[in-house]
Amino acid sequence: MPDRRFELICEIEPPARPDLTRVRHQIGVLSPIADSFLVPDNHIGRATVSSVAVAHEVQTMGARGIACLNSRDRNLLGFRRDLLTAAAYGVDRFLFVYGDKPTAGGRTSELTVRAMIEETRGAAEDPTFAGCQPFRVGVTSGLRPVPAWKSAADFVFVQVSYSIDALLRWRESVSLDVPVYAGVMVLASAGMARNLAAAIPDIDIPDQLVDDVARDRDAGVDAACEQVLTIRDSGAFDGVHLVPVSRYREVAARLERDL
Repeated sequence: MPDRRFELICEIEPPARPDLTRVRHQIGVLSPIADSFLVPDNHIGRATVSSVAVAHEVQTMGARGIACLNSRDRNLLGFRRDLLTAAAYGVDRFLFVYGDKPTAGGRTSELTVRAMIEETRGAAEDPTFAGCQPFRVGVTSGLRPVPAWKSAADFVFVQVSYSIDALLRWRESVSLDVPVYAGVMVLASAGMARNLAAAIPDIDIPDQLVDDVARDRDAGVDAACEQVLTIRDSGAFDGVHLVPVSRYREVAARLERDL
């Protein structure tokens, strides 16, 4: 892996109401430890404030934003609108995903992640975007072989895993010349563990961790922060995509001390 600085990319919760107060609080609390902030896009299939708008808010607060965009909710015209809006706001980094099952309506089925990447690359030759920063595009990967078209992305986010060994085995098995970020999520409760297992069938959450969190809700914070430090010390990844969920205050306090 090329010699790159280890980055911590913190995911923040975009609001489901037209109020950015909590978003601003998350950014302020996590800024001492975060190199960038990832903003989900209608995550878990419910409507939220635009990820591009929130990424712009991140940047007005002096931080770096990455706007997640899913293929589920977009046709080609809507996607081109998103690129224009992002360019107008100075948002130039995206994470493209398929998108969870929606709670209302259905998928457009017009765009795929691959098509979104191709359309974004084409913007570099479009005079409409002359003078704008080139867009940088990331993709996600499970702990499995990475298709060649994903290898052409600018960075890769790896599925959340609670197993360091599984992450390291996967990293050794793939050849990627772009930054790769391991997924780490705070387990906030035993109920959350059940929901994750249902949503991500191949995720492996240790029973001991679930038991620990059931007894002490800070156990999930401790485990996630220790995992971040172990991944950093392994040298196998360029950074971590950290999902602190509701425990962002505790995560920030712990990592500000230990990173």
